[in-house]
Amino acid sequence: MFAVRGDLRYTESHLWIRDEGDGVVSLGLTDYGQFQLGEIVFVELPAEGSRLVCGGVVAVVESIKTATELHSPVMGVVEAINGHVVSGPERINRLPYESWFVRVRLTAPPAPLTSMLDADAYRDLLPAEEG
Repeated sequence: MFAVRGDLRYTESHLWIRDEGDGVVSLGLTDYGQFQLGEIVFVELPAEGSRLVCGGVVAVVESIKTATELHSPVMGVVEAINGHVVSGPERINRLPYESWFVRVRLTAPPAPLTSMLDADAYRDLLPAEEG
């Protein structure tokens, strides 16, 4: 069974979104997402101050299996990057919900967050058992 936290929103592409308040959100990879990728060995993030657009690349994650571009579900400006996932990408496999990629100040109203999947809807997308 994969961990799904009730305090987050989710995308169908296995990103989690946490509302940090004051128009800022954090983005990361879900437990199921990291499992699908396998052992993560490299993460590339945008620079602080970069503008993100919905559907634009927010991270490139390489594992021993593949390299994957992750696409932003929000539009905004990158306020912070998590240097811990850059210097120790394996952390994402161990602690996916503590290993955020970026913090983004939204430039569009936060209403889209409410239209993203809640924990129950995201859980319904996942296989009952895997591995």
